[in-house]
Amino acid sequence: MGLMMCCRGLPRLLATSGLLTALTLTGCSSTGSGADDDGREPEAGAAPRILNSAELTLPLDAYILRGERVTLLTRAQNTLVDQCMKRYGFRYTGQGGDRVLNDRARLYGITDADQAARYGYSNPDLASGGGERPAPATQLGPNESLFLHGEKEVDPSKPVPMSQEEAEQTGQGAITVDGQKVPAGGCRRESYLKLYAPTKDAVDIMLPQNMATDSYLRAGEDSRVRKVTAEWSACMAEKGYKTDDPVSPQEDLGFQSAPGSPQAIAAAQHDVACKERTNLVGVWHTVQTAYQKRVIEKNAETLDLAKKQMEDRLRLAAQLTGTG
Repeated sequence: MGLMMCCRGLPRLLATSGLLTALTLTGCSSTGSGADDDGREPEAGAAPRILNSAELTLPLDAYILRGERVTLLTRAQNTLVDQCMKRYGFRYTGQGGDRVLNDRARLYGITDADQAARYGYSNPDLASGGGERPAPATQLGPNESLFLHGEKEVDPSKPVPMSQEEAEQTGQGAITVDGQKVPAGGCRRESYLKLYAPTKDAVDIMLPQNMATDSYLRAGEDSRVRKVTAEWSACMAEKGYKTDDPVSPQEDLGFQSAPGSPQAIAAAQHDVACKERTNLVGVWHTVQTAYQKRVIEKNAETLDLAKKQMEDRLRLAAQLTGTG
């Protein structure tokens, strides 16, 4: 199993992290993976037998926003956008903040025997409309759009503030519309900075998530996961299914357009049975846990600060939404 195979699972990891707004505003940073560069594989110990991945936890979870916390912060950010827009005589009704998908349910591909028997490779949460649903787009006037989003085309040579503290001290990137000063990036960026980067020492909100993603990729390349993946692939081949991708085999098997067909259901059931026989989930999760423990040890000080800031952020979000 090569790196390219592992990367097929990345969109799901990022999409279900619930930090799409942060990704949109900051880009997907690769800074701070914290992984060793000498190629050593960490000690992992014996892998317990695990099949369904839905309720699994990982060490970096303590530093990453998941589940209801994501919902809370999305609503808090919407509140901050609305507060900003009020300064200019507009209102912002917000979007997102609905239930987010379980980002563990298919971390290692389909692992739920009951779902495989009922839905094949279809995701019932997506099919039922679960997860964050964006509100229908509304037509904004030119000034309203500027207040919300800032300038469409920004001169890359002109610096913009990377924290709310910096924005208030320097006013960099701000523009004037009808005599009113608009922050760089508009109210959406101001809301992001107030919530995720209030001070200059704020840890990049994506840093722990980047570490988690890196650990997932590194675990996928680990010799122990390669071995168990080869065993799973051989098991699949016994029924004529040729694939080396346990996360998203639909493409290899030709079920992308009909993931819930009888043929896909049969393949998904065999897929889960092969994962159970080879203990692919138990091995991968154990190895991924080892990589995360190593990165936490290496970056303990930064992650401790990130955790404290996350707790501060959640308290602010609770106040903003009236749930505190």
